Amino acid sequence: MTGPRIPLRATYRLQLTPDFGFAAARARIPYLRDLGVSHLYLSPSLQARAGSLHGYDVIDPTRISEDLGGEGAFRDLAEAAHAAGLGIVLDLVPNHMATDDANRFWADPQLREQFFDIDPATGRHRRFFDIDHLAGVRQEDPDVFEATHALALGLVRDGLVDALRIDHPDGLADPAQYFARLREGGAETVWIEKILEPSEPLRDWPVSGTVGYEFLNDVCALFVDAEAESAFTTLWQEFSDDARPFAEVAAEAKREQADGPFAPEVARLGAVAEVAGGTEALAGAVASFPVYRTYVESDSGVIDEADRQAVAEARDMPEDIAQMLLLQRPTPGEFVTRFQQTTPPVVAKGVEDTAFYRYARLLALCDVGGDPARFGIGVDRFHQANAERQRRFPEAMLTTMTHDTKRSADVRARLTALTWIPERWEECVRRWLELSEPLRSNGAPDDSERYFLFQTLVGAWPIEPERIQAYMEKALRESKRHTSWTEQNTEWEQAVREFTGAVLGDRALRRELDGFAREIEFAGDSVALRTLALKLTSPGVPDTYQGDELPLFALVDPDNRRPVDWQWNETMLGRLAGGAQPEPAIRKLWLTTRLLGLRIRRPDAFAGAYDPLRAPDTAVAFTRGGEVLVAVATRSGPPDGAVEGADGRWRDVLYGDERELGASVALAELLDEYGIAVLERA
Repeated sequence: MTGPRIPLRATYRLQLTPDFGFAAARARIPYLRDLGVSHLYLSPSLQARAGSLHGYDVIDPTRISEDLGGEGAFRDLAEAAHAAGLGIVLDLVPNHMATDDANRFWADPQLREQFFDIDPATGRHRRFFDIDHLAGVRQEDPDVFEATHALALGLVRDGLVDALRIDHPDGLADPAQYFARLREGGAETVWIEKILEPSEPLRDWPVSGTVGYEFLNDVCALFVDAEAESAFTTLWQEFSDDARPFAEVAAEAKREQADGPFAPEVARLGAVAEVAGGTEALAGAVASFPVYRTYVESDSGVIDEADRQAVAEARDMPEDIAQMLLLQRPTPGEFVTRFQQTTPPVVAKGVEDTAFYRYARLLALCDVGGDPARFGIGVDRFHQANAERQRRFPEAMLTTMTHDTKRSADVRARLTALTWIPERWEECVRRWLELSEPLRSNGAPDDSERYFLFQTLVGAWPIEPERIQAYMEKALRESKRHTSWTEQNTEWEQAVREFTGAVLGDRALRRELDGFAREIEFAGDSVALRTLALKLTSPGVPDTYQGDELPLFALVDPDNRRPVDWQWNETMLGRLAGGAQPEPAIRKLWLTTRLLGLRIRRPDAFAGAYDPLRAPDTAVAFTRGGEVLVAVATRSGPPDGAVEGADGRWRDVLYGDERELGASVALAELLDEYGIAVLERA
């Protein structure tokens, strides 16, 4: 039986590996308790393929991973966490399992037919994205659900697991039904890895909310100076020799995916239902969707406005296919389900894993769930999203970095700060292109790739040659312009590798890059700290990715999965506890502990109302439950104007002093040197 629910305050993501298993995670409990989080958020912990470094290639969902320490070590971890007042969040992978002989569900022909989504005509998957060794699971079958979830839901009912995170629910035949079954099985707190487009609402499912990518993109866009858009657009179009808007770049990439890696899935759709134009029309329809998927219920004919809008906005959507998706004509039920399961991987691979590497106008905007065409948002839009989350999903997760993001929050913050100095950025990057011209070989890298590289170097500086070279190889293959994962152009890749090494080895270039990085360091740090302050005080449950409580300049996986120096982190936290001043190297950690401590002291405030305060459009200000006041500048330079409605006696959460504020208080008096103020009622 479950005990009293541990109040949700903040989660902390741990990436488990055979070298960092349950015992190692258990050793981190005192540090995470002192940091102020409430829940350990574990990466997949069920039995995966031997040697798996991520756990998403499950071979047996009925067993705790032996590679991570086995069930005994897991129970020890959960019990130790609960004894310290911390809960456990478990990451589940329901959509797919590995096609491995060690997977008894796959090895047994009868179980394979029951458990896996296999086309009887061809013997092929539904696959997870385009990965042949990960096969789609038929969770719509009640017996399959029961068999694959008995262990996880048993851990929930026994009180060892307090919440679940569900990976890739868009791949399921019926996500709504799946979430309902989780709730019926005892899982009251469930976060879903649902990727929403900026204007797309989350449906009223029995879940706690998403894992927070919409917050990540909103809070990033909040600090992008929209007035710099034309300058960045002009620069990008010159270097790329491509004036197309992002939507066209994305549409092209999605169509490539539909015609290429996902051609078998499109062919299966054609076998289910005949449409005018055949597979050609189906490929265009699949690639045309502006969102990951729609959720038309084929059994009831219920469809909401969001589904209608998605179909209406779809480019290259033949009328007969649109009518079938909207259930306006007789439709094989399997067709709608198959179509809904096919669009998410096409969108993900086409946009996240292709277009985001082709369109480098501002790389800070090229992250999961983001729209690089949206060059900044206003304060009102940020308030609206916060208020909507507080109203509908007050326990939704808030993130600024995950194991799947293209870059860490600190890298994104630096790149965002470039929009505050567009003229200086243009001057420097033109100089670097000039200096690096002699380092190219047979045209490689081209100008768009060099621009991509220089943005990345600035964002992640300083960075070791082997890290940036490995990253650029992945970026080149993902962009699929001169090379790819399936058709590797080794000459081009080697030329770019040598160019990247030569850039870091060139004294003049390295000196200029180092100087520019120091020049924007404070602005980047300010954006990072302001972002953190908003994550820790906005409606929702803030999540910290392992190591991100201290400066973390990481790129896409596997770079972001490098081991954390836990001894260093613990030493820094101990220094703060001993009264050390928040110097730049530990200021992020200092801010984290201060604001998580505030959430511990004032739980009712963070469960209470979210009320925006009147402020200039270069600052965001609000109160939580009337007891906590937050103000953050969104641009560089001394803030102008005042915050209205802050009257009363307040204690500064960051610095400890008390002050009486009038109905109007100047931002210059309120904010610290980093542009942040967090106050609590005295």
